[in-house]
Amino acid sequence: MKSVRTKAIVLRRTNYGEADRIIQLLTPEQGVVSVMAKGVRKERSRLAGGIELFASCDITIGSGRGELGILTAARLDKFYSHIMTDYDRLQFGYDAIKQVAKAAGLMDEPAFFDLLEQTFESLDNSSIEVNFIKSWFWLQLAILMGVGLNLSTDTNGMKLVEDASYNFSESDSAFVFHEDGRFTSDHIKLLRILSAQPPRVASHVKGATALIGDCLWVAERTVAH
Repeated sequence: MKSVRTKAIVLRRTNYGEADRIIQLLTPEQGVVSVMAKGVRKERSRLAGGIELFASCDITIGSGRGELGILTAARLDKFYSHIMTDYDRLQFGYDAIKQVAKAAGLMDEPAFFDLLEQTFESLDNSSIEVNFIKSWFWLQLAILMGVGLNLSTDTNGMKLVEDASYNFSESDSAFVFHEDGRFTSDHIKLLRILSAQPPRVASHVKGATALIGDCLWVAERTVAH
């Protein structure tokens, strides 16, 4: 195998032997790949600083034994350090890595890399309330996995309309008309924005803060996790 240079996000690091690590990476072109980082745990390793969690990296992979390549070069493009300073953001960052790794292992979709990178960028921005990021993430992951939320019609195939209220059917991933339902057209509008725009856009919508808790409840149920 020829050397391959690519962007990457670290999904997992596993110690191997006395000084090596096996690194599981998410890349835009090759999807999930595993590489051996030789001597990376040594104090003067030139690779260690280039394979941090919560970072976008520029790496080079050389040929190795079997399917496991050898990491020959690594440099940080961007380290999202502010994620580490907030417990809720840090924990969701780990959860996002886990969920994307699981999904990317099931299907080949280059957009998984973009999803995780944009999630890190949003979590790194303390001005975006974290529930907007969580809602956006689950909705985007569902779309990529082909199980996106139905925001056009209710369970009877009727168009979702203004001044109506609905409940949510988890089995259908769609809304059900109900006179005293929990969800309004304002909830549906916000979910549509979160499905089409980055979380910072949705966070600026008037009245969105009062609705985001309900929207997160829906978004979390669009993907079995």
